[in-house]
Amino acid sequence: MFIVLGVTGCIGAYKAVELIRRLQGRGHEVRVIATRHALKFVTPLTFETISRQPLVAGMFGRAGDWEVEHIALARRSQVLCVAPATANILAKFARGIADDFLSTFYLSTQTPVVVAPAMNYAMWGHKATQENVATLRGRGVAVVEPDSGFLACGETGAGRLAELDRIVEAVESAVTPKTLAGRTVLVTAGPTAEDLDPVRFVTNRASGKMGMAVGRVAARRGAGVILVAGPGVAAEDFPCERVDVRSAAQMAEAVLRRAPLADAVVMTAAVADYTPAEFSPRKIKKGLGALTLELVRTVDILAELGRTRRTGQAIVGFAAETEDATDNALRKMQAKGADLMVANLVGPDRGFGTDVHSAIILRRAGGSVAVDSQPKEIIAARLLDEIESCLERR
Repeated sequence: MFIVLGVTGCIGAYKAVELIRRLQGRGHEVRVIATRHALKFVTPLTFETISRQPLVAGMFGRAGDWEVEHIALARRSQVLCVAPATANILAKFARGIADDFLSTFYLSTQTPVVVAPAMNYAMWGHKATQENVATLRGRGVAVVEPDSGFLACGETGAGRLAELDRIVEAVESAVTPKTLAGRTVLVTAGPTAEDLDPVRFVTNRASGKMGMAVGRVAARRGAGVILVAGPGVAAEDFPCERVDVRSAAQMAEAVLRRAPLADAVVMTAAVADYTPAEFSPRKIKKGLGALTLELVRTVDILAELGRTRRTGQAIVGFAAETEDATDNALRKMQAKGADLMVANLVGPDRGFGTDVHSAIILRRAGGSVAVDSQPKEIIAARLLDEIESCLERR
């Protein structure tokens, strides 16, 4: 994807250099438009070296022998991202003022636009700025709201440039077709922890990366995402309703209460099948002999979802296996009443905690899709394609 990155004049401009790196790391090409105030913070040579593209800064540059540069660049770009976006550039965009290259480019482009504001908290909260932001949102501009914290001026409040991963996610979401608009997808992610005593618990190696990938891709496609996250799952960088839980019982309660709201439920979480029969309020002391623990079954959330599903709802399960993954997943899909089952081999060195994995997506209606050694976002995208097909058939 060809991204035009607008950089305006505030202290957050230095973060644009790392933003370029992260966008390039996702396979995107980046061309920078810098305002004259932005170049007070970052030199042209820095932008050109990192982006490996000529910097656009002057108003009257030419793209070729006859092309007008802001028009030529607008035709080539696939998305405009402005980060950081000052109060000044937001006002220009909102009012249609075109007195420099960036503001002129904004009026020339017909591609999606993402802005990530950064400024003093008083400027961000000012009625004029908020009215300008509301105007831009009304035109379809995606606004990545600033974070709160310690500001360069020494004050504290909302105004810091958003975390870069949030900006990258907003850029990729802006160009993704909204094939799940109006749909709700409930995703579970991570492990559960079953407490033995105040200091010990039983858990597993799940990191939540697969669930986060499913939630991220679903949000890009326009779905409302409900994320039920077990302990240790990283902070999300996509819009969602997040519900944090710890135990299998808590996850069951959270999922079964919200499932009727969802068009699709995707159970990526590694939920404990067993939990200690009793919780010791005091630390269990070491004895001379062996220690025997009694474990009891937890609620089978996937089976309950299959039993209580509403008409038209898609149910997706995951089968993490150490052997015979496909056969075990097929049996699980039939027993639990799932529409799709994702079979994957896991172990200490594969599956859990990795960014690249292999999986087989099995259909209850017959057939399968194999995804071999791909980033988990690619697996998530293939899975959501299958979910969309399920929903369309119903």
